[in-house]
Amino acid sequence: MNLGPVPQVVAARPRPRQPRRRGRRILAGPATGRPGPPKVALIPACIGRIIGQWAVASAEVHDMKVGFIGLGNMGAGMATNLLRAGHEMTVFNRNAEKRRPLIDLGARAAETVAQACTGEVVITMLADDSALRRVALGEDGIVDKLRQGATHISMSTVSVELTRDLTQAHEQAGQRFVAAPVFGRPEMAAAAKLYIVVAGAPAAIEFCQPLFAAMGQRTFPFGTEPAAASLVKLAGNFMIAATIETLGEALSLVGKGGIEPGTFVELLTSTLFPAPAYRIYGALISQSEFRPAGFAAPLGHKDVRLLLAAAESLRVPMPIGSLLNDRFLRLLAQGGESLDWSAISQLAAADAGLPRIGRS
Repeated sequence: MNLGPVPQVVAARPRPRQPRRRGRRILAGPATGRPGPPKVALIPACIGRIIGQWAVASAEVHDMKVGFIGLGNMGAGMATNLLRAGHEMTVFNRNAEKRRPLIDLGARAAETVAQACTGEVVITMLADDSALRRVALGEDGIVDKLRQGATHISMSTVSVELTRDLTQAHEQAGQRFVAAPVFGRPEMAAAAKLYIVVAGAPAAIEFCQPLFAAMGQRTFPFGTEPAAASLVKLAGNFMIAATIETLGEALSLVGKGGIEPGTFVELLTSTLFPAPAYRIYGALISQSEFRPAGFAAPLGHKDVRLLLAAAESLRVPMPIGSLLNDRFLRLLAQGGESLDWSAISQLAAADAGLPRIGRS
């Protein structure tokens, strides 16, 4: 599986065309409640780091006509932020009730996928490969109905294989395709604080940047091949799941030794491990807070399976990935479908003869 070279620098270039829309100037900052201007990222082959940011506190924003498909825990917040940024939104969800809050804010309701594909951009934020394949590649789906030259942004966490299929299908239809999966939980989506990993044609990414700026705090380009973004997202989710497992094991150890798990987490996150994954999941695990699920256990299992499929295609052994797959299978077999994926941490406690980590 050749994902192509990763560019060393993503350089800004002039817009060849501004889309048909009205323009206005929006000030960013705490007083407006709007997210600030986007950062620009330099991505070496080994690691991504931020190299610069906009030097002004305001930017010319051009409203786009956008369709949004998938209004779940993540998609609802993302679509709301696009609407609040002034974009003309048409929203579709199989459960019509999930459209209501967006309609109340001014979005149009789409009764079909096709009705969400009438604008310049359609965004999908769906649960898994089967849902995205059906919506994008099925009869009367996105590829069938999106006009030539329009852009599909896939923000779902899906397989590398499906991302390749979508890339080919959109290219054959004369459409643009950008993969842009996100890192962040629902509260970050609602606050427009997501980290967005993008890959696709540079002109398409640049065209979509105002949308990314409305949904996230940073955008990280990973080249021209959309499948690269999907692989990066799967690798990142694997590392989060591995963090959850190590937290579960460590907290089981100290808990059985009579040490209060929350105090241990405070030590870790104040010193050696201040990263968000340790802060967020350390708190959830030490307090046994797994409902409501910000990211449900079946979705975590799905991501690990997709990771292992990509690893097998590249012939990369991932023994920790195999362990995580078994953890999720065990959690689901024991009725954990409605729990947050961080509930796999409790399996380490059960292995140690503990009823749980922290309080119930």
